[in-house]
Amino acid sequence: MKEKVVLAYSGGLDTTALIPWLKETFGYDVICVCIDVGQGNELDGLEERAKACGASKLYIEHAVDEFCDDFIMPCVKANAVYEYKYLLGTAMARPLIAKILVDIAKKEGAVAICHGATGKGNDQVRFELGIKALAPEMKIIAPWRHELWKMQSREDEIAYCEAHGIKLPFDSSHSYSRDRNIWHISHEGLELEDPSNAPNYDHMLVLSQTPEKAPDEGVEISLTFEKGIPVALNGKAMKASELITELNRLGGIHGIGIVDIVENRMVGMKSRGVYETPGGTILMEAHMQLEELILDKETLNAKKDIANKLADIVYSAKWYTPLREALCAFVDVTQQYVTGEIKMKLYKGNIIFKGMTSPYSIYSESIASFTTGSEYNHHDAEGFITLYGLPIKVRALAMARALKNSKEA
Repeated sequence: MKEKVVLAYSGGLDTTALIPWLKETFGYDVICVCIDVGQGNELDGLEERAKACGASKLYIEHAVDEFCDDFIMPCVKANAVYEYKYLLGTAMARPLIAKILVDIAKKEGAVAICHGATGKGNDQVRFELGIKALAPEMKIIAPWRHELWKMQSREDEIAYCEAHGIKLPFDSSHSYSRDRNIWHISHEGLELEDPSNAPNYDHMLVLSQTPEKAPDEGVEISLTFEKGIPVALNGKAMKASELITELNRLGGIHGIGIVDIVENRMVGMKSRGVYETPGGTILMEAHMQLEELILDKETLNAKKDIANKLADIVYSAKWYTPLREALCAFVDVTQQYVTGEIKMKLYKGNIIFKGMTSPYSIYSESIASFTTGSEYNHHDAEGFITLYGLPIKVRALAMARALKNSKEA
């Protein structure tokens, strides 16, 4: 019997070319595994394509709910955003994909797991650190770094596929490098490789339309959170995957969540991409706004630091680490009372907040109001200012004495 290799298969150009390459180069029996994390119609026709290219088997593992509940929601609760803009769509999905690849490789008795990530990107690190954490004994094949891999461009891969009688539903002239799941879709390549070029949004966008093309009338919505997790849209209870799907639809119509970013990859280079994250942008903004009503100042400030740290950890392929688990445990404690409803209007790329309520709000109108009430005595501020400003006053007096003494000397 031939040795088996499990191939992380998307049906895109890279993984399509890998099936005949793995068979020719190593003589492997190629088992394709596609993990459904919300790619939509990208899954159509995958089985036929994989087997036509020479795969002996294709698994399609449906993991949308697991992705939403166990990987997206911890990042929403944390407000984890990488470099101020990137909502970690691809980075959150890779550790789940690695987990399922390992499970199937063990089930099939495979000797290796293969991925099609390039030697310039983040995904090679994400796949391989996930595999190493869950199956440290497993051999990993990364063709783009392999000495026997001779293809150096998408054009080379297309020519290779054509030489093997593989018909492709795309060509290099109109194919961005994309990654799609229920949370987002990313776009890289073509005109985006030159930062001086404006993105060709008319040619590119999948989930959204630009704010200029959004309706002249906005839409008002409400989101309900329980312990930091969104549980209802406009009063209708929904599981996370349903809620994200509907917010993607609404946000896409109104031009929400289109980001053009030059980010710092793990391997050291800068990379430009456009991300569409309509539903995720709405959820993140609503969650952060609700926390302002509920969390005290010290917790909110500490949580901002944790959010940045967690975003970097998730981006940098360290999901399966004690530190990630510890940071998420901290976040879970902060979310015990992040419960409430928040209203907003989606209008031409903007999220306009329309009010929020929570049974755990620590905002007190009677204290904050300009109208004098019994809960706050204005005279108390005098003692506070005296003590709070004491270090500033003491230093100013010391500097004045020192200046006077130097002049007298």
